[in-house]
Amino acid sequence: MKVLIAGATGLIGQELVRQCLEKEIAVNYLTTRKDKIIHRENYNGYHWSPDHGEMDLDALKGVTVVINLAGATVAKRWNKSYKEQVLNSRIQTAQVIFNGLSSIEHRVQHYIGASGISYYPDSDKERYKEDFEQHSPSFLGRVTRDWEAAALAMEKLGVKVGLVRTGLVMDMQAGALPQMVGPIRKGLGAPLGRGTQWQSWIHIKDIAAIYLFMAENGLTGIYNGVAPNPVTNKALTLKIAQVIGKKIILPPVPAFMLRLMLGEMADLVLEGQWVSCEKIRQAGYVFQYDHVDLALDDLLG
Repeated sequence: MKVLIAGATGLIGQELVRQCLEKEIAVNYLTTRKDKIIHRENYNGYHWSPDHGEMDLDALKGVTVVINLAGATVAKRWNKSYKEQVLNSRIQTAQVIFNGLSSIEHRVQHYIGASGISYYPDSDKERYKEDFEQHSPSFLGRVTRDWEAAALAMEKLGVKVGLVRTGLVMDMQAGALPQMVGPIRKGLGAPLGRGTQWQSWIHIKDIAAIYLFMAENGLTGIYNGVAPNPVTNKALTLKIAQVIGKKIILPPVPAFMLRLMLGEMADLVLEGQWVSCEKIRQAGYVFQYDHVDLALDDLLG
């Protein structure tokens, strides 16, 4: 197996590369920055420019699996132009890969695309599995719908497609966890909004390993990339405080204040979903971190 990774320098991508190389799986990766191109044993970079529909087709040489993690971060204020960038960055990357595969003879048999659990509507009561059909009417719900459709287009080329609806990724270097830990360390932490919204989280090592597991086992269709035991926003806040030896003394931050500060982007912290990982477990994946206590002890202890 040889993989091509788009988004290899991002949060999940870096851990996925590490796990691939640990297993001596050769990695090609795509980057928009020519100064990030490296060539060494089992690790080779190639330039692309999704905005201009361009890709170095040498990146596909010998590749059997493409893993596309690329897309603009959602952790920036959502004005109209940036919302377009969030959507277009996901659709364009898939289209460029599709066009590349269409234009040459290749060995690619499997495409695995990122998606998000924001596909599912905000709910404290619903228990979501992959066969839930009605996407959230929110901005991110529409983004994930279109993102998945762009990935599924690869099937027209005879390429198998797998999709990973990724939850809240736990990592101390980047992502949501450092943003939560910072205020708590300063005594300023508090639950957000109603506090009962579910956080379907996953440790960085597990989410990267799920992508690799799907690649190694040829899994197709949609899989939720979340750990077995979701927690509420309030419970997660309290558990983080406990692990770092702090107390939560402030009342919950009202939803209206978060919407004033963040605008529509407040959906990221005010909405939540309880999402099942049973399908990937039934496929044989064994989680390293199945409880949030284990994940936080590993990352913060």
